[in-house]
Amino acid sequence: MKAVQFTTYGNPERVLDVREVEKPIPKNHEVLVKVRATAINDYDWSLVRGKPHLYRLMFGLFRPKVKIPGMELAGMVDAVGSDVTKFTVGEAVFGDISEYGFGTFAEYICVDATALIKKPENLSFEEATAVPHAFCLALQALRDLGKLKKGQKILINGGGGGVGYLAVQLAKLEDCEVTGVDSGEKLEQMKAIGFDFVVDYEKTNFTKRGETYDLILDCKTNQYPWSYLRALSPNGKYVTIGGKPGSLIQMLFFGKLQSLFSSKKLQIVSLKPNKDLDYFLELYTQKKIQVLIDGPYLLENTPRLLQYFGEGKHRGKVVVRLEHIK
Repeated sequence: MKAVQFTTYGNPERVLDVREVEKPIPKNHEVLVKVRATAINDYDWSLVRGKPHLYRLMFGLFRPKVKIPGMELAGMVDAVGSDVTKFTVGEAVFGDISEYGFGTFAEYICVDATALIKKPENLSFEEATAVPHAFCLALQALRDLGKLKKGQKILINGGGGGVGYLAVQLAKLEDCEVTGVDSGEKLEQMKAIGFDFVVDYEKTNFTKRGETYDLILDCKTNQYPWSYLRALSPNGKYVTIGGKPGSLIQMLFFGKLQSLFSSKKLQIVSLKPNKDLDYFLELYTQKKIQVLIDGPYLLENTPRLLQYFGEGKHRGKVVVRLEHIK
């Protein structure tokens, strides 16, 4: 089978190659999935580069333990282990497998059956792979930690990416006023998807505009924690879904400290993979939410696409379609 592999850390376009590798065999609790589509995420960018270096404690200190990136998929069940009763051969499935590792940038993958859910017919493979990680981050940030309420004033930093496009739609379901922050070339498309206001971060620091928000969802975490407090209204909540480990550690400690003196909250999402995907399917069926895809592209383009993703040029979720479905 074909797979995107690397054996040393570095620039994705230099270290990633599409290679022929052995097709895996499922263990008793696993499902063998014929991958129809996969998507690119921050963890893939960090894994391949081995940066920030703190991640090498998980990925491999000098060389990567995992050789095939990718943590989201949509595909068909090709075989099941002896203990699997949840799925049968020929069923369409999708999911975020990050709880169990990587490996979706390949034609086939064996994954624990609990990492997958059934894909309905009305959701394409390309749309399905774009949903699990981004939707769960958006929902858990806005609803579970942010306590999203009707009519709130919300800001999404990094609004032009996969999480941002789903988050704005969730916020608009509650009639919120939503401002999105991203680079200038993405702003018009962000308005089209539902943002009421947009800010070009290359020209304006949103924490210094004098505007305050009831809830800030941060997809970047690229400023000091105390900067965000300026942009929060009284009792406002700031929730980040990720960023560099150093920034997140700083946010964690500062958030706990400032909560002793202020009603404003600084919080970090601890993702529960695939939780509440049934809610997404409900919204999708009711045509209350749509999926924005950058692509789909072919597997052979993955090295270039990962660099493209890392440079923040993508709009929505970068999706790769496997060649065998042509």
